[in-house]
Amino acid sequence: MSDPTAPRPFDDIRALVTSRPAPDADAIAATRAREQDLTKPAGSLGRLEEIAAFVAGWQGKAPPEVSSPTVAVFAANHGVADQGVSAFPASVTKQMVENFRKGGAAINQICLTNDLALRVFELALERPTGDILLTDAFDSERECAATIAYGMEAIAGEVDLLCLGEMGIANTAIAAAVLHALYGGTADEWVGRGTGVSDEGLAHKADVVGRAVARLDGERDPLVVLQRVGGREIAAMVGAILAARQQRIPVVVDGFVTTAAAAVVHAIEPDAIAHCLFGHVSAEKAHRAALERLGADPLLDLGMRLGEGTGAALAAGLIRAAIQTHRGMSTFSDAGVAGPGGE
Repeated sequence: MSDPTAPRPFDDIRALVTSRPAPDADAIAATRAREQDLTKPAGSLGRLEEIAAFVAGWQGKAPPEVSSPTVAVFAANHGVADQGVSAFPASVTKQMVENFRKGGAAINQICLTNDLALRVFELALERPTGDILLTDAFDSERECAATIAYGMEAIAGEVDLLCLGEMGIANTAIAAAVLHALYGGTADEWVGRGTGVSDEGLAHKADVVGRAVARLDGERDPLVVLQRVGGREIAAMVGAILAARQQRIPVVVDGFVTTAAAAVVHAIEPDAIAHCLFGHVSAEKAHRAALERLGADPLLDLGMRLGEGTGAALAAGLIRAAIQTHRGMSTFSDAGVAGPGGE
């Protein structure tokens, strides 16, 4: 018989959340002081100025620098795809991963445009998670925790800005189930068209998600929710978010599915996603509601719903522009220009 007092795999995850580092107040102050001396009216670059201070605080460096930005795309398959909740079969996940590797996807083009490294991680595509309508996604707490740990290890190396993305047929149903379980309401509120299902398909998808979440019988523990109705890519992104916090790496969250991973971390401890920026609000109907729950103000609103990290990668270009502007602009004294109040 197992010892009920023995440490459980999720205990280590929760302990990691509580040991999170804080932003560097001195780096933030130095960045804001330099911002006031740049050759422009105070506050005239609006949110770009906030971004520069944000990145400086998490990097602990003034002025901040983004020289090794990376997009990490996690790909997984889901047993619930067998329930017909997507317009495409699960085999498309593997096909799209190959497309990423060949450079033919939208994310490849955006990474090329913004000079971003791209890493693609396959998560046992030949072995989908359990069909959440019938059983738990992960067989055990240990399996789920191991996938979180994999995501933590995936961002090793030179990374100073991490953009998260995903690929996985049926994963908008999974994300909807996670958010529905965490935040309540009805399945209809959290389910969207994903890959473009019909009206009939949308109603069926909501029914599947609603019945899957009903199996939880009101369970709200975020890690248990992840284990029971989540997916491997969401668990891996939870790990990546946690590891980035430990390494003081700013994170750019992509769309609806990636936000579900951030929501799991936020539900453990709201401050645990303080190092995250949200790249965009997607056209997936519940994404805006999820962002509101997180208190997040997305950088872009372009009506996108592709996934792959595309919104985060576009936002990374904006972030790089903010950092380069802060670093490269002359100060009033350097330029010999009269500053505020000058002649």
